[in-house]
Amino acid sequence: MHHVYVIENEKGKWYIGYSRNLRQRIVDHNRHKNVSTAQSEHWKLIYCETYVHKMDALGREKFLKSGSGRTFLKKQMKHYIENIEKARENTRILEHSS
Repeated sequence: MHHVYVIENEKGKWYIGYSRNLRQRIVDHNRHKNVSTAQSEHWKLIYCETYVHKMDALGREKFLKSGSGRTFLKKQMKHYIENIEKARENTRILEHSS
């Protein structure tokens, strides 16, 4: 199977990628084996699509990396984004009140 995925770091930065072995790929991201994600080691999977054919997955990855694709992801993940933003804001409030 071929996976197109979105991972997020603790600062809220997203990375969109493709892999045949998703588990190992996320481990690799967290071990700094990808130049684009090496600045952080706390990457977590937040979205994934699975395809039978490699070319379908690569086409989808290319789309998701485009402006229209990022807009799609933001709409698709609206509730996740809202909840994670609230959690981050609550954390900031708690840190400043201590």
